[in-house]
Amino acid sequence: MPPSAPIPANNGTSRPHHAHRIVFANEKGGTGKSTTAVHVAVALAYQGARVASLDLDPRQRTLHRYIENRLTTLEKRGLTLPTPHCAVFRGDTTGELIAAIRRLEASHDFLIIDNPGRDDPFARIAVEHADTLVTPMNDSFVDFDLIGQVDAETFKVRKLSFFAELIWEARMKRSRMTIEQQRPEMDWIVVRNRTGHVEAKNQARLHKALNEMSKRVGFRVTQGLSERVIYRELFPSGLTLLDKGHLGELGTSHLVARQELRALVKALHLPEFSREGELELA
Repeated sequence: MPPSAPIPANNGTSRPHHAHRIVFANEKGGTGKSTTAVHVAVALAYQGARVASLDLDPRQRTLHRYIENRLTTLEKRGLTLPTPHCAVFRGDTTGELIAAIRRLEASHDFLIIDNPGRDDPFARIAVEHADTLVTPMNDSFVDFDLIGQVDAETFKVRKLSFFAELIWEARMKRSRMTIEQQRPEMDWIVVRNRTGHVEAKNQARLHKALNEMSKRVGFRVTQGLSERVIYRELFPSGLTLLDKGHLGELGTSHLVARQELRALVKALHLPEFSREGELELA
């Protein structure tokens, strides 16, 4: 069982080789994980970064299908919009996965990996190799159980989940890396998605529980994407909220959603990059 003191987040003392790896991981489905991943990927591409993405779920392929839909839309409309490169991992060994990660990151500023919504060996390897680990969750104690259990009255941590202990071990392994490997310390962020329909009392209870758990495990918490129909409507076209001018007239709620996305990307505290592709930790 991990001690109570958290592992510190990325402090900017080391510089990564090649791409900065952002892994979106949650063993529970329906948390908006792939939607968040693709919007972050496109947001970084709009900033001028060279972005690659790797979908680790060859059955669902949600991230990959979103990018495929985007490329089809751009071809049909004769458009040129910032678009991440996307691949699907179909290998059989963890060695093949590591090789795929290194191949993709060699020519990009950021590599975004979308884990499947289940536990499998490849998802674990991706977590171990994350520079920034993002865990989207719905604002419910059902989703909170993925991280651990707390006392119903005091919210003191009773037990960590298998998923939380896996991440703890991965961060400890990262801390033992030699200086020559020059990977930053893993920064784990829990993203509270779909908060729009959660009543205030439940939100406050979840906030308290997450605060207690974050002290124990060492993750940061930030707001994510609210529950909005537009995210489901955009999937067939592959467009995102950042593709203004190509979405028709946007209502006030859509403009607010765009601000939510920008705030989320800022909260991830990702390294800055030059036009030559050199990463600089902010």
